[in-house]
Amino acid sequence: MASTAVSSHIHALQAKHAELDERLHQEMTRPVPDTATIQALKKQKLRLKEEISGH
Repeated sequence: MASTAVSSHIHALQAKHAELDERLHQEMTRPVPDTATIQALKKQKLRLKEEISGH
């Protein structure tokens, strides 16, 4: 039962990571990308990746 909850949590984190990846890609392909937004998205992705790998 607990492994199902952990698995579900990991899937949710992976979905958030993929969403951030898409947002990052969109920002980087804009004519004038916002470097502060790019850095913030990269930090969020890194935190999620670390949380995912910690399970």
